[in-house]
Amino acid sequence: MSNKLKVGIVGGTGMVGQRFITLLENHPWFEVVSIAASEKSSGRTYSEAVEGRWKLNAPIPEKVKNIIVKNASDVEDVAKDVDFVFCAVDMKKDEIKALEEAYAKTDTPVVSNNSAHRWTPDVPMVIPELNDSHLDVIESQRKRLGVKNGFIAVKPNCSIQSYVPALHPLRQFGINKVTACTYQAISGAGKTFNDWPEMIDNIIPYIGGEEEKSEQEPLKIWGTVEGSEIVKAKSPIITTQCIRVPTLDGHMAAVFVSFDKKPSKDEILSLWESFKGKPQTLGLPSAPKQFLKYMTEDNRPQTRLDRDYENGMGVTIGRLREDIIFDYKFVCLSHNTVRGAAGGAILIAELLKAEGYIKSK
Repeated sequence: MSNKLKVGIVGGTGMVGQRFITLLENHPWFEVVSIAASEKSSGRTYSEAVEGRWKLNAPIPEKVKNIIVKNASDVEDVAKDVDFVFCAVDMKKDEIKALEEAYAKTDTPVVSNNSAHRWTPDVPMVIPELNDSHLDVIESQRKRLGVKNGFIAVKPNCSIQSYVPALHPLRQFGINKVTACTYQAISGAGKTFNDWPEMIDNIIPYIGGEEEKSEQEPLKIWGTVEGSEIVKAKSPIITTQCIRVPTLDGHMAAVFVSFDKKPSKDEILSLWESFKGKPQTLGLPSAPKQFLKYMTEDNRPQTRLDRDYENGMGVTIGRLREDIIFDYKFVCLSHNTVRGAAGGAILIAELLKAEGYIKSK
């Protein structure tokens, strides 16, 4: 009998759900025992449900091929077999909110890839290396929900996970202004080039809702737990433009930043090189050993060459130099469906297990 925690993937047939399935194939702590999706997919084996819709290069893991897909809305049926769930569903925001709370109220922890609960005041939105202290708010959330073990924790938007980790160690110098232009892969829309041939040889200068998320979510990441809620930070001022570009995976950001007290270039590079968070301290299974890596070549990082750094869980940075309007500018890159989506959520779950929030039922 396996000692691993039993995991359900709610929304397991979509691109992010598929990424969860592949990343968890040989996970040392977690085992996928249940997959749920829309009513249309329920009742079929997983391999039947994703036939013609499998979007990843890696094959479907053998262990999950014959799992019978459940209806995600049959909450009690899904929850009874698992210790916690990952949620990555394609539904309206209000429907997602209700669904995730329904799972939490069965005393089942929910680690969500969705945006619905990111601004719920007592739901932690976590990049594990940056704001693990926000997990403290879970006890207040449990009281509100009337449960002992259930809760919701969410992963932030994929667009911020290249540049916010790079800025985080520099906050000691008083970051006051940030401009970021993100160049985002098509997998962020759940697409491949087969699905979206219009993206070949094309750039789209608009991604619905993305710029507001990119400007506001870092302020919650950098906020503080006050009483029963997370209060967002008042600064820095962040302005962004988010652009869809014709690459399959990898979100890049061009960042401009000003400080109250301008650091030297050597100070910045030293802080990036030495930065570690709770996942590195705890040695969590999915944690990159070196979270932030500065690349000295003028033409790096590049999406094809560098998005898989640290198995897609690290952030690569390059082209740090002084700017004539801001203090500094640089570029950075993260893998949007690994660190920015399923892998980031798995790392949150590992942190939650290590800190005692997720346990066997």
